[in-house]
Amino acid sequence: HLQSIAEKGRMGWQRASGYNIRARIEAAVSRYKRVIGDTLRSQTDGRQATEVAIAVGVLNRMLELGRPESVRTA
Repeated sequence: HLQSIAEKGRMGWQRASGYNIRARIEAAVSRYKRVIGDTLRSQTDGRQATEVAIAVGVLNRMLELGRPESVRTA
């Protein structure tokens, strides 16, 4: 990694290695665990899938509500 950073620069290395994608995924998982919790309460696979789907829907809705609506002024 250090050689690649030296050759391409830090931003070039991040693009080439896919670092940004990993960082976004880690942030999303961390956000899920922080808001929803890190354990599933259901016992069966089907119910766990439903629990995750509901939790993701709630989290996505919360993110939509918190996202500002930008308006160009000039």
